[in-house]
Amino acid sequence: MFTGWLELALFAVIGLFSGAINAVAGGGSLLVFPALLATGMTPLVANVTNSVAQGPGFVGAAVGQRNDLVEQRQRLVWTSIAAAVGSAIGCLLLLTLPGSVFDMVVPGLVGLSAVLMAFQGALKKWLGNPDQDAPDHTTLLTVGIFLASIYGGYFGGARSVILIVILALTAHAPLRKLNAVKSWLSLVGSAVTLAVYALLAPVAWSAVLLLVPTTLLGGYIGSKLAQRLPATALRYLVVLIAAAVAIYMAFD
Repeated sequence: MFTGWLELALFAVIGLFSGAINAVAGGGSLLVFPALLATGMTPLVANVTNSVAQGPGFVGAAVGQRNDLVEQRQRLVWTSIAAAVGSAIGCLLLLTLPGSVFDMVVPGLVGLSAVLMAFQGALKKWLGNPDQDAPDHTTLLTVGIFLASIYGGYFGGARSVILIVILALTAHAPLRKLNAVKSWLSLVGSAVTLAVYALLAPVAWSAVLLLVPTTLLGGYIGSKLAQRLPATALRYLVVLIAAAVAIYMAFD
């Protein structure tokens, strides 16, 4: 599948950047997906391979942000369950629905995430409880994570972008702490995805073995960078990545 050292080096670099971008804002898997297609994989094989390969990056991100997770245990319980169940449903949908549904739905979902994040402040005021010390909108948060995880199991690209948008709109905490929750929920979803796809999907394991160490390292590096970025810069970075992802997918 891989034809030379240059291609191997390219995949290593792409894996590193993908893991880092996922930890900082999400959307890094969209670097890997087209690279896998370029090797001659079908969209289905590229999608499931990409989803499996992204998991270690979220391990690195979650470990790097573990201090921000300790004080959020109550927020993590129901969202983790929603992420696991939703991801399993999304995986099964990918393996049963026709490819035309995939092409039609995904760009719109990612584009919507960019709009939601751009108008996060106004939407949070509309929802009420704009204070970071106020209670979460628990029902909206859990349902949102569940739906986003179905998407993530169906198409792994930009899962983290949509998760951080939902968290920003429905949970009341500094964006840095919500970013740590995003990394954890992405890890939960990726673990389910790995289990389902390893058993039922045509994963290109040679590509996974190449991408795993670099996404792991990139996720850890990105988690440290995310802790240093101002909240405003982090939010607009998410908006830019989400918009770029949606445009790429709509016109590809």
